[in-house]
Order: sequence, then C-alpha cells, then structure tokens
Amino acid sequence: MFKTKMIYIITIADAVLYLFSVVTFLFTKTELALTIWEMLTIVSGPILLFAMLHLSHDLNQSVIIRYAVLGFMTCVCLLTAVAHVVNICVTRRLIAVGVDVPKYFRIGQWPSVEMAVDYLAWGFFMGLAYLCLGLSIVKNERKKNRIRIASIICGCMCLVGFFGALFINENLWYIAPMAYGPGIIVICILAILVGTDS
Repeated sequence: MFKTKMIYIITIADAVLYLFSVVTFLFTKTELALTIWEMLTIVSGPILLFAMLHLSHDLNQSVIIRYAVLGFMTCVCLLTAVAHVVNICVTRRLIAVGVDVPKYFRIGQWPSVEMAVDYLAWGFFMGLAYLCLGLSIVKNERKKNRIRIASIICGCMCLVGFFGALFINENLWYIAPMAYGPGIIVICILAILVGTDS
C-alpha cells in the first residue's frame, strides 16, 4: 500500500512541478525556464506511465486493458521524448547560432512538426490511455468508479484538445493539458483517498 501511495504522491508532485514550470516560462520567457519545462515534460511521461499502470492494476482491470494502457503510455513517452529532445538538441541550438529555422519545425508554433508530435502524444495517446483506465465501471464499486469516471472525463478532454486543434482551432488544444495536469492530480488524490489497493 505504501509503495502505491508513493507513486501517486510522486505523480502529484510531478504534475505540480510541471504546472509551476509552465507558469514560470509564461511569465519569464527565458531559455532556462523553457529548458526546465521541456525536461519536466520528458520526465513526466514515464512517471505517468507508472501511475497509470498502478491505477489499472488497482482498479482490477483485465490484462488486455493493462497492456493497452502500457502501449498507449509508451507512445506518450516515446513521442514526447522525440519532440522535446529534437527541440532542445537541434532546433533551439540552430536558432541560438543564427540559423533561421522555419516555424513549422518549432515547438510553440502551429502548425509545426514538433507540435504535431507532441499533440499526438499528449492528446491522442494520453486520451486513449485515460479511456482505457476508465473502462469496466462495475456496480458496487462506487469509490473506484469515481476514479474511472474522472479518467473518462480526462480522456475525452485530451481527445477533444487533440482533434479540436487539428480540425477546428488550435486554441482548443488547451483543453488537453487540463486533463494531464490538474486531471491527473485529481485522479491520484482520489486513488489515495479511496485506497484503491485495499
């Protein structure tokens, strides 16, 4: 029980640090703040992967659902790493030495290759992982069903952000971060409070 709670606490701490890094960058607009934000984004993928796997296990989901969560979260981790490592190691370095990198190869610009990869990770695959987590709502498990319902809401938010940014308006993307930022905090708090591993 302690280890599972610890994973949820680490996930909450990571999400809070992530949100703090976003706010810090938005106010300072410094390269250091951007680097910290991007590094936390890369680190957050594996942390969320472990949290989602523990939630899936604690919710007594079938092996196939657990594998689906693992597969979707692995996509989140890999695509996130690709987008942000390329931005840190290539795009930003080229810009720093005066190369005019086209906007369609920059994070923070839309449309761009790096943003499309990031949206695919955190919108599409994270949304599918959340929806898998929300599967199998069972009678007489009201406390666990709260976690499942919150997961379904977060999954829908991620997918609305993803498809909204692609097909309607890029500003609809900002619905998705509410799911993997504050949303995961709510889910982890629910998991701790209801004692899903008991």
